[in-house]
Amino acid sequence: MTYPENYGYTKEHEWVSVEGGVCVVGITFHAQKELGDIVYVDLPRPNTAVEAGKTFGSVESVKAVSDIFAPVSGEVVEVNQALADAPEMLNEKPHDAAWLVKIKLSNPEEIKSLMSAADYQSYLGG
Repeated sequence: MTYPENYGYTKEHEWVSVEGGVCVVGITFHAQKELGDIVYVDLPRPNTAVEAGKTFGSVESVKAVSDIFAPVSGEVVEVNQALADAPEMLNEKPHDAAWLVKIKLSNPEEIKSLMSAADYQSYLGG
């Protein structure tokens, strides 16, 4: 799997794409592969404050329920409503249409703490 070069990554297997002052957040291909078939996604409502490193939702698969951690701090400005009806999108397009939330950054410096695609692949042992 090739991870998009323009994304930032966390050790908790989230990805971040920065568009202006807003971060699009999702889970990585590795995360969805480890989880198996995803059957439910629990996400925060818009206008919810999130803090980097803290849990803001969960993903349920046939194997387990896993927490989703905020890679950055800020306010949720949009939630991917398509995942409510089709959580399996996370297995099919984890780095594309199956983004989770969009977060308006409160501390742009946090972006610097994310791993590059190459660093993330090294972290995975690849």
